[in-house]
Amino acid sequence: MGRRVRARGRRPQRQQQQQPQPEGTEDGAAGDGKRNEAGWEGGYPEIVKENKLFEHYYQELKIVPEGEWDQFMEALREPLPATLRITGYKSHAKEILHCLKNKYFKELEDLEVDGQKVEVPQPLSWYPEELAWHTNLSRKILRKSPQLEKFHQFLVSETESGNISRQEAVSMIPPLLLNAQPHHKILDMCAAPGSKTTQLIEMLHADMKVPFPEGFVIANDVDNKRCYLLVHQAKRLSSPCIMVVNHDASSIPRLRMDVNGRKEILFYDRILCDVPCSGDGTMRKNIDVWKKWTTLNSLQLHGLQLRIATRGAEQLVEGGRMVYSTCSLNPIEDEAVIASLLEKSDGALELADVSSELPGLKWMPGLSQWKVMTKDGQWFTEWDEVPHSRHTQIRPTMFPPKDPATLQAMHLERCLRILPHHQNTGGFFVAVLVKKSSMPWNKRPPKLQGDAAEPREPVQPGPAGPTAGSASGPSELDGKPVPGVGGAETAERTEDAENDGNKKDGVCGPPPSKKMKLFGFKEDPFVFIPEDDPLFPPIQKFYALDPSFPRMNLLTRTMEGKKRQLYMVSKELRNVLLNNSERMKVINTGIKVWCRNNGGEEFDCAFRLAQEGIYTLYPFINSRIITVPLEDVKILLTQENPFFRKLSSETYSQVKDLAKGSIVLKYEPDPTKPDTLQCPIVLCGWRGKASIRTFVPKNERLHYLRMMGLEVPAQKRREDAVEVAEHAAGVGPPEEGGVEANLDASAGAAPPR
Repeated sequence: MGRRVRARGRRPQRQQQQQPQPEGTEDGAAGDGKRNEAGWEGGYPEIVKENKLFEHYYQELKIVPEGEWDQFMEALREPLPATLRITGYKSHAKEILHCLKNKYFKELEDLEVDGQKVEVPQPLSWYPEELAWHTNLSRKILRKSPQLEKFHQFLVSETESGNISRQEAVSMIPPLLLNAQPHHKILDMCAAPGSKTTQLIEMLHADMKVPFPEGFVIANDVDNKRCYLLVHQAKRLSSPCIMVVNHDASSIPRLRMDVNGRKEILFYDRILCDVPCSGDGTMRKNIDVWKKWTTLNSLQLHGLQLRIATRGAEQLVEGGRMVYSTCSLNPIEDEAVIASLLEKSDGALELADVSSELPGLKWMPGLSQWKVMTKDGQWFTEWDEVPHSRHTQIRPTMFPPKDPATLQAMHLERCLRILPHHQNTGGFFVAVLVKKSSMPWNKRPPKLQGDAAEPREPVQPGPAGPTAGSASGPSELDGKPVPGVGGAETAERTEDAENDGNKKDGVCGPPPSKKMKLFGFKEDPFVFIPEDDPLFPPIQKFYALDPSFPRMNLLTRTMEGKKRQLYMVSKELRNVLLNNSERMKVINTGIKVWCRNNGGEEFDCAFRLAQEGIYTLYPFINSRIITVPLEDVKILLTQENPFFRKLSSETYSQVKDLAKGSIVLKYEPDPTKPDTLQCPIVLCGWRGKASIRTFVPKNERLHYLRMMGLEVPAQKRREDAVEVAEHAAGVGPPEEGGVEANLDASAGAAPPR
């Protein structure tokens, strides 16, 4: 959802620096935990959930239907129900849903805690395939009953494994309305903490049989520290099609891609514009808003929100879709931004009618008339009424258009406003915009030189090309800048000319400090493995990699010394990285597919497979694959180094003649046994001298065991003890930055013999 301002970190805009709002997150709990701790005088006083100015303002604007005001306010004062979403692209989604409904939810049906019957979680009626659920169970209640504690541990573990996201219900709406497809190039402009980004990644991987979708997600955030939270969220889904970058969304640079040997501007098929906002729709979760709410917050944010939305519209392909959303109910941040954007677009943008796209969702149409109120309660209905002394605080774009015909043509009623009391959610606003043509200030006659002499129509997305545009991009690249919008193109072109000649092939480092002021941690470079690198042939031979394996997409994060980790990105992200390294600050991209063994030189291959990237890599591996029955999977996941004799003869016959080293363990479900696990499993393992070991992160291990019907609390404690013992024995530091870090502390040791 649109983050409240302080949660967005330091920004250069004056509007944001003045905001006193406390930090809030999308997926957090009610935010009142710290108020129960002792303060300087024995604890904080409980916040009174009343704000007369808030009530006066929204009653005057009539955002709530007549006769519903009391229900609206009553809902705002109630705690927000917890919601969870089962990740839709993993093959295990149906198994998790089956496990939830038939095991955990059934155990809650007749349960009472403190004499009160526990409410069983219910599916969100408007979310497809029952993959999102809501529950009124609080964290306190979850710890009061053994059955609830078990359910709580399940949620925590599955969240860590990336199989469940704990996400607010209204936050799930914008990605659904984007209607993203696997071939789409997607930009998430204000992405942290990342729950919407994970939804977008799932949409790219709708077909799990395709390891490298043609599309990708570029997830941006202005706050360097929150970018790492974003990386953590995205890493749980192990996609080679996600890149996290660190820029101010209102001036995010325009990127290029190489298409058939010439540079073309990258236009996005889908853009999610979930802007920073005052957050008064989050009062049920962030209760500090009750005492701090004022109209000044919205007045200060309006300009920034409009600049971000304008920048997004500039980078959208013709025919593309952009979703603008906030977790604010205030029309100054909502309809006023949309109306101003539509007016300045001069017909290039239009609001899409999405009223039928989420059946079951209750919403109110957007407003066509509203007023502006100062923090001291003074009202203005149009710009002409605003005294000159107020012109820095109140701007003309905050008012609805004067001309009735213009206003009617905008169809502001197509915006959606979600009210808390309608479906027991938070407050939210969302608008879906479609781009019909270039923005007016970007329309320029084509240059009469080189390839740019022939302007082209937008093209359908292809495996290696941008979604539209051409090198003639005179249309978008050389457009005359508007004050406060898109004025960096001239500098970008100058830098391109300087940098194209001196960039090292295949090396994508952070941009030089003279050309971009950087904050936060300095990132290691992204170095693609050259075709003639002697490191790759032994890997290719050992795993019998298919000739179609895209070796050019392999990269490492070091230019000197031994390469310890090998990562992989999609072909399209490789194109983006190589052509924009001086223009953007990349925080993270790629998934880990191989790790160097300690003492690995004594084996035929110095690199073992990494579980993080196994589902991407597996389709290309033709050797060292062991098909294992379900009973063997249970043994391998519950015992450290089971000897061959503990495994089935079927498994032993496949393993006995293999050389020591990394292996793939594959379980195929048996459709004739519907009571057994019905989703395929691919695990990384190690064939030792007389045993096999799996290299699987702890939470993923627990996930598979749960899906097979095994209870795991004791197993969890045992593994924790093993990990502590291994660390105490000086096994070695965990490998950097992966989801596997905990397990790989031990996996980095010499493999079992």
